[in-house]
Amino acid sequence: MKKIKLNNGTEIPAIGFGVFLIPDDGTCEKAVSDALDVGYRFIDTAAAYMNESGVGKAISKSGLNRDEIYVTSKLWLQDYGYDAAKKGIETSLKNLNLDYIDLYLLHQPYFDTAGAWKALEEAVLDGKIRSIGLSNHTVGFLDKLIQQMKILPVVNQMECNPLFQQKDLRKYLSKYDIKLQAWYPLGHGNKELFENPVLNNIASKYSKTVSQIILRWHIEEGIIPIPKSTSMAHIKENFDIFDFSLDKDDMTKIRSIDTGKGSHNPDDLSFGETLLKAYKIHD
Repeated sequence: MKKIKLNNGTEIPAIGFGVFLIPDDGTCEKAVSDALDVGYRFIDTAAAYMNESGVGKAISKSGLNRDEIYVTSKLWLQDYGYDAAKKGIETSLKNLNLDYIDLYLLHQPYFDTAGAWKALEEAVLDGKIRSIGLSNHTVGFLDKLIQQMKILPVVNQMECNPLFQQKDLRKYLSKYDIKLQAWYPLGHGNKELFENPVLNNIASKYSKTVSQIILRWHIEEGIIPIPKSTSMAHIKENFDIFDFSLDKDDMTKIRSIDTGKGSHNPDDLSFGETLLKAYKIHD
């Protein structure tokens, strides 16, 4: 598995397996087990996904050594602020049934992110978390929070795909050697993305699927994609992207289809309250 070096000297697999919206009724455990069987070694979950326990069960039953699997989870808004975040970290560790988490993120950029980040920094010093990062933080949120950090984030996980390439954000992140991770790397099945003629022509050229071309584009750009699926066929398909490379001309063509528009705008501050009401993970 190809790995990428992060700004704290640790390494992360170049592709992850996401479990957003996969229910914790055995479905998540099976999907993660299938992904590990295929060869994935990076699993991405979150407290708000309500399936950390399923991820933990799959890891425990995998037969793999703990240091072979890279686990990411995320602190939810309900647990922001210093004291609440410390409890949230402990809850994630308990749910995952792990002694440490490889990477822990602030899931959203709203409310007391500074207090929550301080708790994450302390968890790194205590050995409970190996690396810390952010999710859904645009340049404005980053620029404000980064001034209060003692430990820099290693990643920022954002919506990113060939139609929304996050070019300005990537320039900002490069100043700090913060890697971009991509949620919705396949556009959540976006018809506009999968029927794009540029991507379809390139897929035909390499005898690959459009999904594989999209994910390979992320790899070539140094972006870490986190595709999700519960279908074994698609799990295998999404992982089978390391036996080819896109040439410079094809990379240029894909860069040209960027619309600069995503599915939502994190800079809308009212979105924080909306999310807090939509995802209540505990009383």
